[in-house]
Amino acid sequence: MSDLSSFPVTKRWPASHPERIQLYASPTPNGVKVSIMLEETGLPYEPHLVDISKNESKDPAFVSLNPNGRIPAIIDPAGPSGSPIAVWESGAILIYLAEKTGQLIPNAPAKRYETLTWVFFQMSAIGPMFGQLGFFLRWGGKDYEDKRPQQRYIDESKRLLGVLDRQLEGREWIVDDYSIADIATLGWVNALIETYGAGDIVGLSEYSNIQAWLGRGLARPAVQRGLKIPARPA
Repeated sequence: MSDLSSFPVTKRWPASHPERIQLYASPTPNGVKVSIMLEETGLPYEPHLVDISKNESKDPAFVSLNPNGRIPAIIDPAGPSGSPIAVWESGAILIYLAEKTGQLIPNAPAKRYETLTWVFFQMSAIGPMFGQLGFFLRWGGKDYEDKRPQQRYIDESKRLLGVLDRQLEGREWIVDDYSIADIATLGWVNALIETYGAGDIVGLSEYSNIQAWLGRGLARPAVQRGLKIPARPA
């Protein structure tokens, strides 16, 4: 039996299966990156819903795991040294799980770094810009009288979609084979359409390569499962 008692988060969200990877997340674009990755790799894991609508990611127990107070985070009871390890930041978790399993990241150095480049492109650009656009379209920002900030994020989101669409020209996946670059990005593009309702605003119909890529990604069984994990309360 794995001992996770040194992690205060396990007092707030007890582990029924401490021998499995513990996932602390919500089914948001960042959260589902990790659940999709876990589903794709087949690693045993136990999901715990951290309800961000109730500010649970600011709970001291969670902050003890991730000092930034943001989902997702994991505890792997079988870390690289054989001891439990905590990993936070979704991009770092994807890389950690890829290296742990040897899956969904190329071995060849050039392709490996190209894949990592697109993961960081999502982390530094697509996620922050799409997320801000979502704020202005669906949450508090929609009531702002000054529409210039909203337009800024519309324009930047369109620019980023253009970058991604050009990369996908003649490709099925972002870097040749399906990888953590696709997993990092799928949830965000899907949220742009399904959650934020921004497909028309950003002119998604103009990006045929993205539309085809998104369809291929959403058709994967592991993606379909991962998008719903952790399950929200009924």
